[in-house]
Amino acid sequence: MIKIICVGKIKENYLKDAIGEYTKRLTKYIKLEVIEVNDFASFDAKEKEADLILKHISRDDYVITLEIEGKQVTSEELSKIIDNQMINSKNIVFVIGGSYGLSNRVKNISNYALSFSKLTFPHQLFRVILLEQIYRSFKILNNETYHK
Repeated sequence: MIKIICVGKIKENYLKDAIGEYTKRLTKYIKLEVIEVNDFASFDAKEKEADLILKHISRDDYVITLEIEGKQVTSEELSKIIDNQMINSKNIVFVIGGSYGLSNRVKNISNYALSFSKLTFPHQLFRVILLEQIYRSFKILNNETYHK
């Protein structure tokens, strides 16, 4: 199973539609769970969000945190990471932080810090980007047309 833990809720319908489309496409390959936790706008937002994020992570999960300072990989490399961890782990958990980033408590339990770019993306839009890349990974793993 793949779990995606996200800080914040999606408000825009066009993003909801894109998320729904990739979620539907992924059901052909894997069980997917998207977990939304509340975001905060206080001085200790990252710590409050960390409390909510950590409730959804088990010891045997393989945790991939999305961090601007993480390692950048190609789509093919991401597909290999997913493939290897589907064999070795119960769940792969991707964690998308909120506006203030991720708490060190979440980063410290991460098995892999992943960056898609040195650019900063809105966390709501990034959910679509992540789902598309996970979908692309499964197309690569199954030698199906889509990935160019």
